[in-house]
Amino acid sequence: HVQLVESGGGSVQPGGSLTLSCTASGFSFSANCLGWFRQIPGKEREGVAAIWPGGGTTYYADSVKGRFTISQDNAKKSLYLQMDSLKPEDTETYTCAAGQWTAPGTCQYNYYGQGTQVTVS
Repeated sequence: HVQLVESGGGSVQPGGSLTLSCTASGFSFSANCLGWFRQIPGKEREGVAAIWPGGGTTYYADSVKGRFTISQDNAKKSLYLQMDSLKPEDTETYTCAAGQWTAPGTCQYNYYGQGTQVTVS
């Protein structure tokens, strides 16, 4: 069955860095579009970053552009989010997701992980 398992969350001081990992199983990892979302209770989930097969097309929310980097390792079926220059407003639960795409820049997310907490203070 499909599984997405995040790791790497934790507490860090402002200006610090964290790398989130997401290990996938149960579907064709390399053929899917992949992304990271974040959410705090009571707030709508925000798409943070996404990457399309081949790695040539990526998306970043304006709030993280220049600070976060998304990448994938198909051999390890893993998705990563390198987060630098972290700010207190980055404190949220981060979730990885996978889905199907018809063109670079579009993604219909079907699968979501359980999330990992990031706290910046």
